[in-house]
Amino acid sequence: MSLPLILGVVLLVVVGWLAACAEAGIARTSSFRAAEAVRSGRRGSGKLEQVAADPTRYLNVALLVRVACEMAAGVLVTYACLKEFPETWVALAVAIGVMVLVSYVAIGVSPRTIGRQHPLNTATAASYVLLPLARVMGPVPQLLILIGNALTPGKGFRKGPFASEAELRAMVDLAEQESLIEDEERRMVHSVFELGDTLVREVMVPRTDLVCIERYKTIRQALTLALRSGFSRIPVTGENEDDIVGMVYLKDLVRKTHINRESEADPVSTAMRPATFVPDTKNAGDLLREMQQERSHVAVVIDEYGGTAGVVTIEDILEEIVGEITDEYDRELPPVQALENGCFRVTARLDIGDLGDLFGLDEYDDEDVETVGGLLAKALGRVPIAGASSEVELPDGRRLRLTAESPAGRRNKIVTVLVEPVAPEEGTPE
Repeated sequence: MSLPLILGVVLLVVVGWLAACAEAGIARTSSFRAAEAVRSGRRGSGKLEQVAADPTRYLNVALLVRVACEMAAGVLVTYACLKEFPETWVALAVAIGVMVLVSYVAIGVSPRTIGRQHPLNTATAASYVLLPLARVMGPVPQLLILIGNALTPGKGFRKGPFASEAELRAMVDLAEQESLIEDEERRMVHSVFELGDTLVREVMVPRTDLVCIERYKTIRQALTLALRSGFSRIPVTGENEDDIVGMVYLKDLVRKTHINRESEADPVSTAMRPATFVPDTKNAGDLLREMQQERSHVAVVIDEYGGTAGVVTIEDILEEIVGEITDEYDRELPPVQALENGCFRVTARLDIGDLGDLFGLDEYDDEDVETVGGLLAKALGRVPIAGASSEVELPDGRRLRLTAESPAGRRNKIVTVLVEPVAPEEGTPE
């Protein structure tokens, strides 16, 4: 192999190494860190800030340089091997082996490791070259990206696919490792990314948990339901739960009765607002933006058959980012609390098998429900609210009275149920 060929290959590998190093460094340098470098008076920070302001453009330039150098080095190595070895297959095998080793180690692992370990220094040094190089190349990188998008099925990326979501997530993880952000902040940023893949049906309050009111009920009845359930927005139904005709707000009910006490006898339909309907397949992130623009806090979710799937509020979507929102009254409760006269206070999520154990039953199950809250809802025929009570019969004939107690949490779910044995009527065998 002649000396000029060797020098050419070495030069191309070095340039490719620098380009790969620049890619890794720029990908790990945020505009915030660049601005910090400017404030501290760091040398070259002005150029770094220009690169950080439009990282995709300069990443594309660095990528083009790296790929060009790799390809050119591969061609030179192949040409040299063909001249050195009489057998073509031997020459090609050697050329492939050499370039795989060089590309993986010299252009793949080594520069990216340095770029990630010293992102600020690497990106600053690269900015001296990339800024003039981007002006010289002009629209060439963008033109190549457009050609690539034209050959790619589906919709391509206008600025190229090289600054990916995975890289941004990695930057967030790196910032947490370097103690620039807290672990909770890192989780919140990841939740923002995941929100873009979340459907409304994954965050909504399901139909089985809805508290509704019929349109012919009075405003006084609606006020009572709102106060007992703890909900400030209640869907108004027509013929059934699949026919939601509007949404009634507690503040509208209070305002209407405050102005005119006689309006308590008016039908609730006179105080309701139009309902907003969204499909259950809608993106949760898109819905959040629409709710912000329309200043709407609640929407009715419709399934593929046009029926009511549930209700979603802006707080439901925000919980996907910040975690569950609780109030100052929420507290951890024991699953079972023994009271006087053989009564128990149990959590609504207690398994009915455990409820049977409290009353000496070896086995107690129900084919429709699994929890005490579900058992009460089945007996009532609707979603239980505070104060709702019903009797259920045990397999041995004894009866229990289940009473829903005060709701808790932002969704005002019944948390505890009071379980009381019902004394047998006089003359009834025990």
